[in-house]
Amino acid sequence: MLDCLKHDSWAATALYENPAKEVVVCKFNRQQRVGPIPMKWLGRRLARREQGLMELLEDVPHVARSCGPIAAEDASGASKTLDYAVGHTYVTGRPLKPGQRVDDLFFERLRATLKALHARGVAYVDLHKAENVIVADDGSPCLIDYQVCFWPQGIAGRLWPIRWILGVFQRMDDYHLMKHIIRCRPDLLPPDQRDIRMHRPAWIRAWRKVATPLRTARRRLLVLIGVRAKGGKASTERHAEEAYREPG
Repeated sequence: MLDCLKHDSWAATALYENPAKEVVVCKFNRQQRVGPIPMKWLGRRLARREQGLMELLEDVPHVARSCGPIAAEDASGASKTLDYAVGHTYVTGRPLKPGQRVDDLFFERLRATLKALHARGVAYVDLHKAENVIVADDGSPCLIDYQVCFWPQGIAGRLWPIRWILGVFQRMDDYHLMKHIIRCRPDLLPPDQRDIRMHRPAWIRAWRKVATPLRTARRRLLVLIGVRAKGGKASTERHAEEAYREPG
């Protein structure tokens, strides 16, 4: 392991060097129980789902590229594929920060990428986190982390309520893109478009009143059942590839 990038209650993400000497980002989804609830099935499902999304978006510019199956050596030295892990090639750059100045084409390219996702029936959902957008060394954007994307498939994706929810999430993507533009490059917008409040849908304002207490309650519950320490860190922190492997 070269570096641990992120470690929370549900996944550990770290940098590794593959046999071809390329740097890759590996995410190990949670395998340990949450109290009495088994989590192996969810870790495997999340990995398959994120891998499927990267394959769906393989030809879309400015998205993370899959590096294929993730394998690790067991105690005997044999290689074993980890079905709860997913990985992509490392994008050299830095996470976008609020107020960071990017080049004139940055958000135009990011908008085109979101449009391509939406055209394929995907809502990114997690764009409110600026750190999910990497500013590559060449100045271009790159979307990473597809864990919470909304991607209805099969018959469910053709049902009216599901299509309506997808549309809501896609409009949320557009709102958060506008928020980042206003924070980073307001000069790209006409003066009368630079107030984020005029772009904020009513349902987002309502959701904020609910989301904050829900998030606080969730964190307290995770502390209560031992998933997190009182300081907020996951209590299982070890090397990333070991952190979510069921003991024994």
